[in-house]
Amino acid sequence: MATSAAAAASSPPPDQPLANKAVRVVVKGRVQGVGFRDWTAETAESLGLAGWVRNNRRDGTVEALLSGDPAKVDEMVTRRLPVGPPAAAVTAVVTSPADHIHPSLGFEIKLTV
Repeated sequence: MATSAAAAASSPPPDQPLANKAVRVVVKGRVQGVGFRDWTAETAESLGLAGWVRNNRRDGTVEALLSGDPAKVDEMVTRRLPVGPPAAAVTAVVTSPADHIHPSLGFEIKLTV
């Protein structure tokens, strides 16, 4: 009985993923008017990530929150976002830590701010 209690104590609650990473991302360059938000949502969903994406009208960037498996978040940040959709010209991807969100929330395209 002590073994099962120890295993239960070391397991995360059932509603929380085993390992989760979340980052806020600002993508700079020619990233508005080129389908970047739709591409980001489709790509993130294909990787199993939760979060959101939106345009920032004030500075012309695209902002996103990416949450999920650390390897998939890293793939999105280091391999996918720097390339973007065909019509985009990404000049920088700036990340900062963020609070993770539950995977059941999925990925959404938010209104421009």
